[in-house]
Amino acid sequence: MSSLLITNARIINEQRRFEGDVLIRNGRIEAVGSDLQAQPVDRVVDAAGRLLIPGMIDDQVHFREPGLIYKADFTSESRAAVAGGITSFMEMPNSKPPTLDMEALEAKHTRAAEVSRANYSFYLGASNDNIDAIRAVRVGQSCGVKVFMGASTGSMLVDNEQTLDAIFADCPLLIATHCEDTPMILANEAEYRARYGEDVPMSAHPAIRSEEACWKSSSLAVDLARRHDARLHVLHITTARELSLFAPGPIDGKRVTAEACVHHLFFDERDYADKGTLIKCNPAIKRAEDREGILAAVTEGRIDVIATDHAPHTLEEKAGTYFKAPAGLPLVQDALPSLFEHVHAGTLSAETLVTKTSHAVAECYGIEERGYIREGYWADLTLVDPDAAYTVERADVLAKCGWSPFEGQRFRARIAMTIINGEVAYEQGRVNDAVRGMRLAFRRVR
Repeated sequence: MSSLLITNARIINEQRRFEGDVLIRNGRIEAVGSDLQAQPVDRVVDAAGRLLIPGMIDDQVHFREPGLIYKADFTSESRAAVAGGITSFMEMPNSKPPTLDMEALEAKHTRAAEVSRANYSFYLGASNDNIDAIRAVRVGQSCGVKVFMGASTGSMLVDNEQTLDAIFADCPLLIATHCEDTPMILANEAEYRARYGEDVPMSAHPAIRSEEACWKSSSLAVDLARRHDARLHVLHITTARELSLFAPGPIDGKRVTAEACVHHLFFDERDYADKGTLIKCNPAIKRAEDREGILAAVTEGRIDVIATDHAPHTLEEKAGTYFKAPAGLPLVQDALPSLFEHVHAGTLSAETLVTKTSHAVAECYGIEERGYIREGYWADLTLVDPDAAYTVERADVLAKCGWSPFEGQRFRARIAMTIINGEVAYEQGRVNDAVRGMRLAFRRVR
């Protein structure tokens, strides 16, 4: 590994902002200081006053490999991720076949070691009949166990009460949940189909995937976690009502935590008129009041982590009618710039942004030696130019699906450089395809 010195940076780390230099050797941060220019290194990068932050750790992505690689794969989506300042990702189990046992889990890790430009880990999925695999998983083998307590595909929907109880009682890892109540959603779908046939307007999506469906499922998950003292992380909160389930304040010591996603912080139901199925996702983008409430909860600490839920589909698939168009959108490449819009608007501090995308993710999952700019830690860093505006263009999209829900959006912050394990993985619009990420290491958090 080469040595690298970053000088004249405005460092944001652990709720502090200060000017300084960072020295990197053998993939790790050797020193953080104010005058390191005399150190002999292979390369010096003058940050010229730009922001240096820990790379974003994205705890929720769908990279579609294996089985759905016409939409995305580990190569294409990790390239898009590092271009967006994301240095590590945790990938979901609803691939084909789903990741329901150790063989499938290790196959993903093996493949990622070959091709992923970013650091990686993978969830073990839960089903109604794999409780033995869940009980057997150990720290380090997976980032957590994903439970779809709402609509999903194939065998990934867990709706058996005894199975849910066993998972929350016996799972040795963090439990991450998708919370929507399927019977409520199916009843709402039937009501709208009776009214509109197959031509249900996209504006109906937040009514079909309703606040009530989210609340019923997420409150059940929190109740199960408290009953069994399980370590629960509720993914992609979309309603202001659900926020009452979570305690405010720092993540330290919490047994129940919550995540928000960048698109739920950026869009609201008014955007369906223009974006249509391009912003169809589950759980649904909802009211402006919900978006504003979740943004406030990020600062308050009820929301502990911000992620993407990057879930690409082809434009041809998205061109379908309401019931045929799949849910999910590609987000990793422009996620951090979209969050910096909240910083520019004054609704989110840069220090809080860093906490929610790096520090708190590392604490939530027990990730070893990442998520901070600390001496001895792996050098996963992102250099951000907060005032280098750009407009999202389809021609620049690196995700395999080739489109972005942000197309035409002007963002005021740009990713200038992404460093993975001390190596420059992205710089000035180009991905370094020689760089490979590492498997994330974990400590016990249960």
